[in-house]
Amino acid sequence: MRLSVKTVQPIVRASIVHRLPAVALAAAVAASLLFACSEESVSVLPGGGPQSSAECSIPQSAIFDGGPGKDGIPALTDPEFVPAESPRASYLRDADRVIGVVIGGEPLAIPLNIGWWHEIVNLDRGGLQLAVTYCPLTGSSIAFDRTPLGGGAFGVSGLLYLNNLIMYDRTSSESLWPQMLRQAGCGPRNGTRLSHYPVIEMSWAGWKSLYPNTLVIGSATGYSRNYRSNPYGSYDQLNNRDLLFPIPRVDTRRPLKERVLGIPGEAGGGIAFPYGALDAGAAVRAVHATAAGGAVVVFWDRSRQAAMAFRPLAEGRRLSFEARDGRLVDVETGSTWQVDGRAVTGPLAGQRLEPVAEAFVAFWFGWAAFHPDTRLWTGA
Repeated sequence: MRLSVKTVQPIVRASIVHRLPAVALAAAVAASLLFACSEESVSVLPGGGPQSSAECSIPQSAIFDGGPGKDGIPALTDPEFVPAESPRASYLRDADRVIGVVIGGEPLAIPLNIGWWHEIVNLDRGGLQLAVTYCPLTGSSIAFDRTPLGGGAFGVSGLLYLNNLIMYDRTSSESLWPQMLRQAGCGPRNGTRLSHYPVIEMSWAGWKSLYPNTLVIGSATGYSRNYRSNPYGSYDQLNNRDLLFPIPRVDTRRPLKERVLGIPGEAGGGIAFPYGALDAGAAVRAVHATAAGGAVVVFWDRSRQAAMAFRPLAEGRRLSFEARDGRLVDVETGSTWQVDGRAVTGPLAGQRLEPVAEAFVAFWFGWAAFHPDTRLWTGA
């Protein structure tokens, strides 16, 4: 039979999830999960659309209506950016986390506080067409190039796949794009992949210390939201094991809500670097690995609560890195590097490492659900 996702019990994530344990919510909707459906075609999204009868490459048994329907969580398009010292940036505390991105030399911060309420920020800036996305349920921060959509924007479908945000494109196709799948999973564009644009997630204080001239999304978004208040309550806390909806397999090797820096690989593989393992006994750390088709180095900075992966090459030569006296240093020249891949002192000062654009941060349970064959780095 054809599954209409309107039949699934709607849950309004942004207003209910913090009031009840997620396991109770999952039990309440378990009867609505249609595990028996074998055909993979979507007929209608909640809220009257988008419409699609094309086949899906993802199992519908793992798709839930997370509510409150199509565009019930409103994506932003080209919101106002303000200086860090602006009163319209005062909703941010230093410990709040932001998605940092540099476009044409211009540093921008997209706070998770904005992501809690909007999940997608469509940007047309510096000649680029990007979608900076955050899923509060899987803790995943990814920026995509919207070129495959002909510049079309993404919206929030209201659906979830493995607890992860499903975007839809606001074009004639209105295909469905699970964020962590990084490609369309249903609709006419099914199987179309999206290119990443590199971002780095860290504390607001940490980003400001790296980029004092940064701009940040201001509170005047056109929506009445309390951007200091996380509507998901304690959901993202390390010791919180609740999930909003069940998933087929939960990997318990790490705390479910621990943040990891993941680098995807082929066929559900890749490698994950847990924040707890990176932080163990190290204020800064450099980890060399092989991932994404070549050599990478992962930088960790405890003070900024940030991790990012780079290609260890500068001026045409391969570099090796180590932590030395609380600094990230390359062995070859002794230059000092920051967690964003910039050399700040030494012979290579001013050089930048190439970021691994596909690397992104997510909660461990979400990363493992999408990458069941992942390698797990747990120490040097």
